[in-house]
Amino acid sequence: MSGFTSSLLAFLVAISLLVAVHEFGHFWVARKLGVKVLRFSIGFGKPLWTRRFGSDKAEFVIGALPLGGYVKMLDERESPVAPEDVSRSFNRKPLWVRSAVIAAGPAFNFLFAIVAYWLMFVSGVPGLRPVVGEIVPQSVAAQAGFQEQDELLSIADRPTPTWDVATLELLDSALAGKQVEIQVQRADGSRSVLSIDFANVTDALDKGGLLGNLGLSVWRPRIPPVIDRLVPGAPAEKAGLQPGDLVLSVDDQPVESWVDWVDYVRARPGGSLRVVVSRGSDDVALILVPKAVKQDGDTIGQIGAYVRQPDEDIQKGMRTEVRYGMLESVTRSFQKTWEMTALTVRTLWGMVSGQASVENISGPISIAQYAAYSASIGLASFLKFLAIVSVSLGVLNLLPIPILDGGHLLYNVIEWVRGKPLSEYAQQVGQQLGILLLLALMSIAFYNDLSRLFGS
Repeated sequence: MSGFTSSLLAFLVAISLLVAVHEFGHFWVARKLGVKVLRFSIGFGKPLWTRRFGSDKAEFVIGALPLGGYVKMLDERESPVAPEDVSRSFNRKPLWVRSAVIAAGPAFNFLFAIVAYWLMFVSGVPGLRPVVGEIVPQSVAAQAGFQEQDELLSIADRPTPTWDVATLELLDSALAGKQVEIQVQRADGSRSVLSIDFANVTDALDKGGLLGNLGLSVWRPRIPPVIDRLVPGAPAEKAGLQPGDLVLSVDDQPVESWVDWVDYVRARPGGSLRVVVSRGSDDVALILVPKAVKQDGDTIGQIGAYVRQPDEDIQKGMRTEVRYGMLESVTRSFQKTWEMTALTVRTLWGMVSGQASVENISGPISIAQYAAYSASIGLASFLKFLAIVSVSLGVLNLLPIPILDGGHLLYNVIEWVRGKPLSEYAQQVGQQLGILLLLALMSIAFYNDLSRLFGS
């Protein structure tokens, strides 16, 4: 299966599932509170599948455009209602009933996140130990005293068993703009407490990622530049490279690791490289010309050679798994959902206030890539992805923007304060403003996606 196909499939599965959960919240609560539902649709546009169920013969639809959904309820403001059904019309229901139906969609997104996190914690969450790699000189991390192979034990007194947890804790501190203490274990086994004052870090949330902006990187075992196998007919084989060759230098520059070797080759498509390898007891000089290949909008060099993997024990030592019991996972899942909700709200506020870059907004292309990547890693990773996106959908839908659930709830609050609803004209103007805001947000998201895709 191609990368595009797997990304598209993972995206469709994820977005369809989360939309179904959201709309089912509206549907279920509406039915329970006596509102007649006419249609439950996943997707928009031409119906691909239609069925009617229940005593009300509610229509269930799967639309051709799977980028949302809706629940259509009986409403006198939209079409005439038979006298016997007037009491079941949405507009005739008390304010608290209408508010409950509207809020049910986001609420079910949060409930889904809780269930997803529970399943994730019970099944076990794989991750990488938060061991620090190369430190960028003069960076925030360097000034704080970080060293290569430091392992992050806790941030603000909260344990950090994996890089995922550590990154979220750092992000939370960056959004709060506060000073945070980080306990690390040095390579020699000693422990130190380091400090980062995010009030003095102005670019932590800019484009490029939090860790990179701080000057941190994930530690990876230094893999020797040893050739394992060759692609038949590729430049490496044509140049005379053989399995077992240890690359010593290229263009008279020493090669310390496989990463250094790959970076050098990728940066020189079509160039003529003078390579010296160690083969047995001899040093052999070769001329290698990397093939120019298009990748993610860039032209890179490739030679068709695979690395000899190091001892598996080294790689296994970097992996860890976080797992809790069934009851403890309930508490953990509620706590995690709350933390991600608060973090999402603070991130959105950071973008509005200018503290965080709007380049961090992701659109459907990035979401599809993340969905495919998480699904390829395993169930726990995909569940975490679904939980994060579900929380994001819940929060976004509660924003007080007309056309979203939060906008309708805002109208209800105004109606409760005034004692009567807003005029139809005022609501129409609000809807138009809401559409403009959403279009602007979608434009930014698509622009960011395309920028990442084509490397601009």
